[in-house]
Amino acid sequence: MENYTYNSPTLQLEALNVSKVSLYPVFLLFLFSYLFLMVANVSIAVLIFIDKNLHQPMYLLFCNLPLNDILGNSILMPRLLIDMMKPSSELFISYYECVAQAFSTHMFGTTSLTVLMIMAFDRYVAISNPLRYASIMTNKMVMKLTVSAWGVALVLVGILLGLTIRLNRCRTLIESPYCDNASLFKLSCESVLINNVYGLTFTVVLFTCSIGSMVITYTKITVVCLTSNSKSLNSKALKTCSTHLVVFLIMMISAMSNITLHRFPQFTDYRKLSRILFHVVPGSLNPIIYGVQSKEIQIFLTKMNVCITQSLSFLV
Repeated sequence: MENYTYNSPTLQLEALNVSKVSLYPVFLLFLFSYLFLMVANVSIAVLIFIDKNLHQPMYLLFCNLPLNDILGNSILMPRLLIDMMKPSSELFISYYECVAQAFSTHMFGTTSLTVLMIMAFDRYVAISNPLRYASIMTNKMVMKLTVSAWGVALVLVGILLGLTIRLNRCRTLIESPYCDNASLFKLSCESVLINNVYGLTFTVVLFTCSIGSMVITYTKITVVCLTSNSKSLNSKALKTCSTHLVVFLIMMISAMSNITLHRFPQFTDYRKLSRILFHVVPGSLNPIIYGVQSKEIQIFLTKMNVCITQSLSFLV
């Protein structure tokens, strides 16, 4: 009879399959990506908060993205960087920390999409009803949209993890360098049918709503632009909507790559890397993409880049 360890408070993580030669370059790549991500997103959040010129619905809604990137990566990346320097036999994590990682991971992905949905609504109102934009997108409306984006994500992810933590565990190996919902419920020897059904429904509904809202919104915006003779309106639509659409496509490609590779066990190493890049890539690119649109953010990021370059030169 096979021996099982039920509800162990300590779990073991799988290490990244990185050769000794590549370990330090990969570590430095992740480290500098994380530092850039944190500095850029914190700086943009502070800039939007202190610069009254950026106290506009578009930037206030966008501010949710850097905040989400900061929270989502703060729990994951420091632990991952520390674990990369440990031998695989010492990669242990407490069950409660694992649940916290899984919660932050799914909140990060879900909130990214819900925030992009409310930003799409803002762009639609700005293009289709420019004269009524100020009366529609009031501070109260911005607050409602923000609470809705985070609240919906919290409820969906809360149910997702709630269905998992109810299960008894008979295994201790997390088949990943960090925890998520799937790796947690795979520790159970009980039936996980409900978890699989809800997880699939959760993913389908979230992706359908996000893609559907983008298609409907941008179709209506395109119709408005085609029927309008205003060059300034079309220029504004191209400038603001293109950055939003690029951010959405990056998030969707990162998420779809992660989900697709999860279905192919033979690509385990690529899946592990994809799950890390799912956090790092969108969080690093969002400040750059929106920096192209805003002169204030451009100037701020340029000054920040100079300071970072000088600091690195001093260290070298």
